[in-house]
Amino acid sequence: MEDGWEASAGAWIDVMGDEGDWGRKHVLDAALLARLEGREFSRILDVGCGEGRFCRMLPHPDRTVVGLDPTEDLIACARDRDPHGDYQVGTAEQMPFPGGSFDLIVSYLSLIDISGLQQAVGEFSRVLRPGGTVLIANLTSFRTASLKNLTNRDESDRSFLCSVDRYMEEFWYWSEWSGIRVKNWHRPLSAYMSAFLQHGFELRFFDEPLPGSGESNDQADAFRRAPFFVTMEWQSAADPAARPNPTPSPVSRTINRQNRRTRGRQMRSIR
Repeated sequence: MEDGWEASAGAWIDVMGDEGDWGRKHVLDAALLARLEGREFSRILDVGCGEGRFCRMLPHPDRTVVGLDPTEDLIACARDRDPHGDYQVGTAEQMPFPGGSFDLIVSYLSLIDISGLQQAVGEFSRVLRPGGTVLIANLTSFRTASLKNLTNRDESDRSFLCSVDRYMEEFWYWSEWSGIRVKNWHRPLSAYMSAFLQHGFELRFFDEPLPGSGESNDQADAFRRAPFFVTMEWQSAADPAARPNPTPSPVSRTINRQNRRTRGRQMRSIR
């Protein structure tokens, strides 16, 4: 089944513009750039780079930045906007790079677009140099489990009502806004954590960033009252021989069983 990205590429480019949407501009850009400040990363890979906006924020005389995305129209836009940049078409599950090519991988709201999480994290481990870093921004899992119900207010207008369902399952859903309709994936936080731990990564940083602009409006209020995002930093094993052979955790095995039932329901609904 199509994931909607080719059909939505034009609308995505229009919505992102040069500055990104509200969450990127006022929350995540500063949070991720702060993690890079003063650190010497020489080869950076942005997985799921889209139209290349974040790649264009990373130039430095001592850095090589590569953008990777499976959507050809988005890569074409990235190349048009940054003719001297390096942008390649490819998937996170099967990257076109030799092992040990990068010392930093950035996944900026792209894990929710990746169907094969375990394969992608395995590829992160492969293409990173020993001791390399993965820097992640992702939607909170209760956000993806609540779909459109996160920002409903109660009758007193004092609190949010958040209807969370099927949190421990892994499933895809259609995310639609501003002419964009793309397939996203919900996974519990434990699924993400387990995937990285099983591939020998160590968690070095975790946060739920809030708006840093000081703005006071409904959107800023929503982000401050119920976090939309998590940021994480994982470090690969310094000794490649120490990387374990991934084995599913009890949570992963439970999720896999639930996934088979969920996909059966989804396929029946498609028919």
